[in-house]
Amino acid sequence: MASITRTEITAANRAAWNASAHLHAEGEPWEELLESAARPGFSVLDPVLTAILDGLDLKGKSAVQIGCNNARELISLASFGIRPEMGIDQSSGFLAQARQLADAAGLDVRLLEADIYDLPSDVGRFDLALITIGVLNWMPDLPEFFRVTSGMLAPGGRLVIYETHPFLEVFDPASPTPFEPAFSYFERSPQEVTEAIAYDGKDHGEGETGYWFIHPLGEIVTACAQAGLGIVELKEYGHTIREPEYDLYEGRVAQIPMSYSLVAQKLTSAKGC
Repeated sequence: MASITRTEITAANRAAWNASAHLHAEGEPWEELLESAARPGFSVLDPVLTAILDGLDLKGKSAVQIGCNNARELISLASFGIRPEMGIDQSSGFLAQARQLADAAGLDVRLLEADIYDLPSDVGRFDLALITIGVLNWMPDLPEFFRVTSGMLAPGGRLVIYETHPFLEVFDPASPTPFEPAFSYFERSPQEVTEAIAYDGKDHGEGETGYWFIHPLGEIVTACAQAGLGIVELKEYGHTIREPEYDLYEGRVAQIPMSYSLVAQKLTSAKGC
């Protein structure tokens, strides 16, 4: 494909997500989510992420979620006694859903529509930055992404990532041979995503073209460390947090890694962050 700039990639990804946003605020699942958000103790976080947050003693601390989508995970932090202060996403469509959920939960959350590479100066600093599945793969520049992320953390603040494992990205569950690698783990060119973006495993037709990246685990960890974030813990899991079509890779005797969590801490001596 022809050369494409970081600005062009983020603009295309914004258009792709906005074009798909309506698919996530329709029907019974959306109505159930709205009703659940209004209940005390609301959380959509799975046992793995719940255990990580429970172990970090963040009660009363402030949090930002980067790539917050409709903020259901950000809002869930309140059930841990964490203050969900800000959600950042570049999709206005998803942030409109986030406002509905935050209002249902009775939470005053700042929802910022912005390109992560071009944030306003008043973003502030937080005790926790949360990144969950699907965020990193849309990012064309990992070192800059983690430099910006580090800049949003107060000294000693924690970064928690819970993401799909990059090794899973080499497989295509829709392929006639789904257990054979379909993509190189070391491919650096962005992959065009032309279908509408949804989580339910259904074909919703064509959407706006977005760009998806395979970032090897070594590059993710290195970018964190070089941004002034000390790696506290990295765990890899054999369970999927992806769309339903990836379920066929789970529960096998020869199990591949399917997801991972990373906890890092802002170093108080970090410079330029």
